[in-house]
Amino acid sequence: MTQSDGLRSPLAESIRQFLAYKRALARRFLVEEKALRLLDRYLFTARVRSLDEIGPEMLNAFLASRPRTTPRSYNHLLGAVARLFAWLVDQGVLQRSPLMARPRRQTAQRLPFLFDVLTARRLLDLAVCLPDNSRAPLRGMTYRTIFALLYGLGLRVGEVSRLLRGDVDLDRNILVIRLTKFSKSRLVPFGPRIAALLRDYLEACLQRRGPLAADSPVFCFGGGCVNPNTISMAFHSLVQQLGLQVPPGTAPPRAHSLRHSFAVGTLLHWYRAGIDPGTRLLHLATFMGHVDPSSTAVYLTITQDLLQEANRRFEQFARPAVEGDRP
Repeated sequence: MTQSDGLRSPLAESIRQFLAYKRALARRFLVEEKALRLLDRYLFTARVRSLDEIGPEMLNAFLASRPRTTPRSYNHLLGAVARLFAWLVDQGVLQRSPLMARPRRQTAQRLPFLFDVLTARRLLDLAVCLPDNSRAPLRGMTYRTIFALLYGLGLRVGEVSRLLRGDVDLDRNILVIRLTKFSKSRLVPFGPRIAALLRDYLEACLQRRGPLAADSPVFCFGGGCVNPNTISMAFHSLVQQLGLQVPPGTAPPRAHSLRHSFAVGTLLHWYRAGIDPGTRLLHLATFMGHVDPSSTAVYLTITQDLLQEANRRFEQFARPAVEGDRP
């Protein structure tokens, strides 16, 4: 990062070095960088000239200037600032962190909405019917393929958005997922249904766009890769047409819900197949691109189906002992 990066406060050089340190550890840190840029801009506008002027009151005023409607959003901003100052203390730049603010307490989070197979099929059927327009050729096929990859392979929206033609290996039925959340690549195998879907879509692209170079985006509306926000907007538009009933205590559906549904559906499949999920969690974490299984566990929402399967397995396990105690 150079001096022309727009950072101008007394923290500018520290922010540069902190971001470089994090990225040397294979962390993208893009959202955190945005938060630290907000802090830098605030300090510059407030005419802060030295680190000594950055105290608890100054940082509290900064946090108040960036209102956050949810505890989670506020805590994310606070956490980015806290990590910067903790690093400065570790580096000996500061004796102690001037940040005194505490995280906000989060209320009970709502359960994520889960798509069952039938609802997911309805979503795909609606998607493929989307009409083309001058700025979005193959619009229906594009969104149908995108949502199928999110639901069928548990990919992140950004991962699907960034897929290049060279990342799709139809000979081995493998996707190469690059530039993931943790800056690591991984291989994602897929079955015959996804293979057929991708072949049909790429054949349509060939007829419409001509041969795609290896570095050409798979999902594109005339320019670069289709934007993740555009994918989310299309998703919400289609969900409104589905007329879904969202249970009390459940969050409204969003594009990420398709990834969540994949994880829960995989766990349920293991239960019904008699497989101990605990022995496979590392496999699922690797498949979904998580650093460790504890991250994957966040997606494994307890549903009524999962409870029933867990109870059934426990009854099978406990029955011999129970029946052995009977006279």
